Amino acid sequence: MPDALIVLDIGKTNAKLALIDAGGKVLSEQRRANAVLADGPYAHLDTDGLWDWLLATCRAFAALARVSAIVPVTHGATAALVDDGGLVLPVLDYEAELPDVDYARPSYDETLSPRLPAGLNLGRQLAWLQARHPREFARTRHILMYPQYWAWRLCGVAASEATSLGCHTDLWNPRTQAYSTLVDRMGWSGLMPPLAPAHAVLGTLRPEIAAAAWLPADCQVLCGIHDSNASLLRYLGRDEGAVLSTGTWMIAAAFGTALDGLRERDDMLANTNALGQPVACMRFMGGREFGELAGAQPAACGFDAVERLVARGTLALPCFAATGGPFAGRRGSIEGPPPADAQERYALATLYCVLMTDYCLDALGAAGPLAVEGSFTSNPWFGPLLAALRPQQPVTYSDDGSGTTCGGWMLRYRDAAPPGAGTAIAAREPAGLDAYRARWRAALE
Repeated sequence: MPDALIVLDIGKTNAKLALIDAGGKVLSEQRRANAVLADGPYAHLDTDGLWDWLLATCRAFAALARVSAIVPVTHGATAALVDDGGLVLPVLDYEAELPDVDYARPSYDETLSPRLPAGLNLGRQLAWLQARHPREFARTRHILMYPQYWAWRLCGVAASEATSLGCHTDLWNPRTQAYSTLVDRMGWSGLMPPLAPAHAVLGTLRPEIAAAAWLPADCQVLCGIHDSNASLLRYLGRDEGAVLSTGTWMIAAAFGTALDGLRERDDMLANTNALGQPVACMRFMGGREFGELAGAQPAACGFDAVERLVARGTLALPCFAATGGPFAGRRGSIEGPPPADAQERYALATLYCVLMTDYCLDALGAAGPLAVEGSFTSNPWFGPLLAALRPQQPVTYSDDGSGTTCGGWMLRYRDAAPPGAGTAIAAREPAGLDAYRARWRAALE
């Protein structure tokens, strides 16, 4: 059987397991919707449900290839508190509304981590858990970022890793690539396991897990990585000026932007990439907002629907999600004649996400080639409209619909060229698009 690895890719909305061979070919892929559970002390993630699904899917994959490694890739703003036996508290959902808590938050200048709503600043989550559940918190042996929780559960070795620590947590200083002052002030330094690179092999599967998953006893477990940084991995060291990772979150990363130009009020931040380098970023919850505008069952539209909305001047003004982005806290609205049917709702959702992306790229000062990866590459008009608005930036689509999966594969096969090549996207411009953008931006002032 061929040698392969499994990428465990846990996004906010869906989880995916991909079986990928040494050449980068996806041999099999399974998906599962994520759930937020309301039982227990607060809204929390369904880690047990994911675990059972992981083991069952691994058993199916074991018949297709010899699995020699597992790589965890997850969303950010999430941590697990564990002792030697497992979780001491459920893994808090970052969208849960938390009461105000004083946690001596460092300045934006130190962390380049903007103040965010709900639990999107991980430092706030941890401070709230410590204050609200002191007995359980006192039992904590390790604070694990979410990818490293899954690695620890698989192999028993605890580690910390910079891409998840550097994801608007308030815990990390991107300029020094070290913990922020918050960690020591809150007494958490001793709970942070040793730092390891995302590609590091932490160990092999625990024997009982290898048996339950029908995987080889010598199957290695890699440290793992934050999902947006997994998407960036294939572009590091190349000539791309910017990368747009699309999904529940739309995250624009501009490689040439100076950190001093970032602004907290616009939800701009510095992530840390897999090479330990800060990267200027800006994001909004585009996938969630697209769903709000397009409806529960989006119906793909023809370009004529886009043209009609632009001609009528129908605008979707931010924002349609409660968390994050440059217009967080502003209530979304539709200005002008509303969409007439499902196709026009899809067209309006597409136009909205294009305009928001264009706004973020301008705010970052993004220049040079723009690579787009993720779920929005399946939208027939997103790329062509973005290319029309940004003629100064050649736009390409990744041939891999999931850059997170490719990034996880690259952590194991670091010297291999990533599979696939970017596809150049030709601009498609409805009459009056520049004026439409000008009206949209003017309405935001």
